[in-house]
Amino acid sequence: MHVLSVNVGTPQALDIAGKPETTGIHKSGQSGRVRVTSLGLVGDFVADVEHHGGPDQAVYVYTRDDLAWWSERLGVELAPGTFGENLTVAGLDASRVRIGDRLRVGTALLEVTAPRIPCATLAARMNDLAFVRKFREGGRPGFYTRVIEEGDVAGGDAASFEPGAGAHPTVNELYDVWFEKTPDEALLRRILAAPVAARARPWYEEQLAGVVASGARVATN
Repeated sequence: MHVLSVNVGTPQALDIAGKPETTGIHKSGQSGRVRVTSLGLVGDFVADVEHHGGPDQAVYVYTRDDLAWWSERLGVELAPGTFGENLTVAGLDASRVRIGDRLRVGTALLEVTAPRIPCATLAARMNDLAFVRKFREGGRPGFYTRVIEEGDVAGGDAASFEPGAGAHPTVNELYDVWFEKTPDEALLRRILAAPVAARARPWYEEQLAGVVASGARVATN
């Protein structure tokens, strides 16, 4: 397993749902070593700080296999960084990655915290208004990480995978729950017992409260 590409974005204008916005989703591979801090890659621009970036979503990782899958499906060769990922990694099966698993890249240590949820910015980046739906159906969200140990990383660096303690839910399980109308209570409890991103935690707590309340109403009828 190795780092195929380290990708950093600079501010660029993009028409998002008919409105001009500044975004950092257009990322390009870097030729040298890049510092990885607790808030992400040095030099990487994050525009929507309400939904992106921060300590628990500092680095977004996508795999070469998933990028290749999209290239074949869309009929065009997609370059590393196309989906706004900071790191494109080769040799990792993203479908098996769990919350709390760790990834050593260069001298930095990352911990998996959440799947990427598609938004209008991604659709605009792909120049396809239907791409949010397509990305959802593709089931290849990639994953966000927090930085456990700061360091530096470059394309070509070796990477290693460290399973987390306990059988926490997979990234794909969290991703699927996000779109479920009636999520499973046991799975929601497992998610909340995992080191999931702080930004996402309130949403899962809200879903669990709704499921519990619904069960209580059924029990009293």
